[in-house]
Amino acid sequence: MVSFVGRSLTAQGADQATVRAEQIADDGVRDGAPIVVADPEEQFVQVLRGSTVVASSANVAGLPALAIPGPDDAVGVRIPTVAGPFIAASAVAVGVDGPRTVVVGLNIDDVDDARHLIALALLVAVPVLLVVVGLVTWRMVGRTLRLVEAMREEVERISSTELDRRVPTPLRDDEVGRLARTMNRMLDRLERGQERQRRFISDASHELRSPVAAIRQHAEVAVEHPDTTNLEELAGVVLAEDTRLQGLVDDLLLLARLGENLRPTRSEEVDLDDVVLAEAGRLRGTTPLAVDTRGVSTARIVGRRADLERIVRNLTENALHHARARIWLGVGTSDGTVALTVDDDGPGIPSADRERALERFVRLDGARGRATGGTGLGLSIVREVALAHGGVVVLGRSPQGGLRAEVRFPAS
Repeated sequence: MVSFVGRSLTAQGADQATVRAEQIADDGVRDGAPIVVADPEEQFVQVLRGSTVVASSANVAGLPALAIPGPDDAVGVRIPTVAGPFIAASAVAVGVDGPRTVVVGLNIDDVDDARHLIALALLVAVPVLLVVVGLVTWRMVGRTLRLVEAMREEVERISSTELDRRVPTPLRDDEVGRLARTMNRMLDRLERGQERQRRFISDASHELRSPVAAIRQHAEVAVEHPDTTNLEELAGVVLAEDTRLQGLVDDLLLLARLGENLRPTRSEEVDLDDVVLAEAGRLRGTTPLAVDTRGVSTARIVGRRADLERIVRNLTENALHHARARIWLGVGTSDGTVALTVDDDGPGIPSADRERALERFVRLDGARGRATGGTGLGLSIVREVALAHGGVVVLGRSPQGGLRAEVRFPAS
């Protein structure tokens, strides 16, 4: 930096000397004529013919040529009559008897003073600046690390039973603040997930207990009263409860698998209209209700065929339980979205209960009770499978007055 400042000031002095030499040359010079300078301590002038001095300022009178710089050049010189270094530049003056070289020198002792002053300032200021920067950095880093340590300690204290606790969040919007808010959002998700898991385990244990308790009750009656026990009736009860238990376990295993995989494994392109028409054929052979498939058109999505069949099966089974005379199946494509619709002419679901109907183990009324053989997981499985395929489930009112269940998938 000191060297740069010195070169810059010296270059400025050379430019000024060049300008002054050009001014004197333009004014004209005469051999032997004295040249007046404003400050003999700061400037000298020599007029040369070749290397011979033919005119000069008083402060260098009688001295030989001190310097002969070339065009667009500057040289450093010293003169015996004035202390300090000079920078000299030249210009050419044209006379009647030949050219003359006008040499002007400017004192650049101030440049040395400036260099020394800057060097001294840097010698004092740089260590002080380093100390100040070090202290500020130490304080800022220490403060940041204390916040990070506070977050670490709070996270360490949070256990699986204390997910309601949160890490301290600084007010400023920097990396640490964003980290704290991100961690708190993660804890929010963990808390919600844990709450869902607890509720699911509680509901599942209750649902699993019911068929087991029914089997045990009938078995105890048979043991206590063997003479009056109808074995055929007992076998029918046990078989029905076992079937219900098996269905519940299968549903729980499917939900567990869907919870572990965000996207379906072994994905392939599936013709959804083929899946729907195959299900419609099965229904026509097992139910007296009319099955309308006029709304089914060609549509293809990417997914796991078995899971998509499960969606269609669950929706149609739900519609069969509540339809009075007919269900309507539809498949269509619009704006890159494939829509699967199942309508019935039953009582429908009130708008306030439609979102809750998609939750696990929810039965909204007696028609959706255990007597129908349902587990309360059908629509929740539909939603989980749809989410795994990038889809969404919407419950609404069908044009026939019942329930419309619509699943929207991205088209392949």
